[in-house]
Amino acid sequence: MPATYDVLAIGNAIFDILVQTDESFLRAQSMTKGSMQLIDEARAKAIYAAMGPATEMSGGSAANTIVGVANFGARAVYVGKVKNDQIGTMYTHDIRAASVTFTTPAAGDGPATGCCYILVTPDGERTMNTYLGAAQNLSPADIDSAQVAASSITYLEGYLWDPKDAKDAFLKAAKIAHEAGRKVALTMSDAFCVDRYRAEFIELMRSKTVDIVFANTAELHSLYETSDFDGALKQLRQDVGLGVVTRSEKGCIAATASEVVEVPAFPVDKVVDTTGAGDLFAAGFLYGLVRDLGLAKAGKLGALAAAEVIQHVGARPLASLKQLASEHGLSA
Repeated sequence: MPATYDVLAIGNAIFDILVQTDESFLRAQSMTKGSMQLIDEARAKAIYAAMGPATEMSGGSAANTIVGVANFGARAVYVGKVKNDQIGTMYTHDIRAASVTFTTPAAGDGPATGCCYILVTPDGERTMNTYLGAAQNLSPADIDSAQVAASSITYLEGYLWDPKDAKDAFLKAAKIAHEAGRKVALTMSDAFCVDRYRAEFIELMRSKTVDIVFANTAELHSLYETSDFDGALKQLRQDVGLGVVTRSEKGCIAATASEVVEVPAFPVDKVVDTTGAGDLFAAGFLYGLVRDLGLAKAGKLGALAAAEVIQHVGARPLASLKQLASEHGLSA
């Protein structure tokens, strides 16, 4: 049956609060640069009180990706949990305004809509502190079976592996997608997430629960507990149908059991904020996949989207990715 949607993404619906800072602030707050740590509501309030002026916008890893997919002109749907509060209302408006279908019911009670406090240092590196809030209450009941079955690719973020109910929702969606003959993709999210769930992520690949994996170099090394990139890539090719590894300024590698494709990064004038680079890379790559453009062109689309987002503050594109793709001869 033809797909109604190109990509369905499931993730933690998180409102981003970004601030430009320096490494002395990170040290004072006992933060590990470049990491993502989960925090409680009290810690969230303390960080917010200590931060300088902030930029606030809707975020969340898979949500950033699906907004990018829609920006390319693909048919996109998102599943994530917010509360029926002021931030949740803003979040819902933002993602729908980006031409993404979003029908997950908001929670009427319980924790507030989740927030991520993102500290961006002068080198563009981001350090994240995430209060999951309502996002952690995403459950299997929030998975619309018809939507999943009607989506060419279901895309899942590794961060979902933290809350138990969200993990179950992840597995339910993967099962529905495969029963409908669709593909399932997983992003590793970050190296610290891989550290927490290494064995389970490997099992997801080897059991064919996921067909496509996105990882950066640090995540790949963490996954196989080795500093040998070539050895880790070889193992990834054995474990999953398609592995896509981003390597910052070195570009990316897309690899299957029979093929390895290297794609260079797009040049940028200045790196302002790396928040969302991996998310938007995945958006471009997924768009290339659902349009059957081949691994090389999919990689170029991913690199193009990542280059756009790292040249400004925030994890969502400011320019039309569809237009950029056309200008660079990458249109479907």
